[in-house]
Amino acid sequence: MLLMIRIYKTDNDFTNEITEIVPNSWIDLVNPTELEIDRVVAKTKIDRDLITKMLDDNELPRIESSGDATLVVIDAPVRSDDDEDEYSTYPLGVIMSERNYVVTVSSKKVTILSDFRHHNVKNFRTAKKSRFLIQILGKTSAEYLKILNKVYKEIESKEDKLEKSTSNDDLIDLLATEKTLVYFATSLKENDLVLERLSSGSAVRLYEGDADLLEDALIENRQAIDMARIYQNILTSITGTYATVVSNNLNDVM
Repeated sequence: MLLMIRIYKTDNDFTNEITEIVPNSWIDLVNPTELEIDRVVAKTKIDRDLITKMLDDNELPRIESSGDATLVVIDAPVRSDDDEDEYSTYPLGVIMSERNYVVTVSSKKVTILSDFRHHNVKNFRTAKKSRFLIQILGKTSAEYLKILNKVYKEIESKEDKLEKSTSNDDLIDLLATEKTLVYFATSLKENDLVLERLSSGSAVRLYEGDADLLEDALIENRQAIDMARIYQNILTSITGTYATVVSNNLNDVM
């Protein structure tokens, strides 16, 4: 079981990992222990419930506030533990405190946060809470697009294989890809509602340049929605056709 609390802070335009929770830092929690949660709550005064509810894999994308903190929940793509070509989605919570803390919390390690840890995000500052949130949203939308492009190549490859096959196993393999697209389509639509609400500026305060970044994230998310829908339709057509072909081939063999 992965247990983790890591803390980062930007100083002099460089983000370092630190050992203590201080104002203007980013606290990254992955499947945290009760003691780790206690430590964060004691230092930040964030409502404990905002953190613990994010350990439920069924939490839905939304925005909610408690005390002086706001929780933004989105669904992020995560690679399957059993199959590296299969993906699912898991909730990622971003908690922004008026006391100048940002906490990210999830039950599984989310790939998109790695770029922030490894200094690969332009103009990232832990003190700029709203900008950090929007950058996470942008990275998430871009990651969906990246994976969907990979999924389409897999569909083409599996279709070629299926044309030469009489095995149900190949058809089942294609259905696993269809399951990934169902997860993505649902999560992307729910993320879109969160992005829309953030765009109004009523849920989270936006600063100069934030609106443009948020619009970019919204556009990419909607591109991903369209791609997931198109690929679902293609896959439904393929599986329907080849289910019949496989059945006929098996009948001929019998």
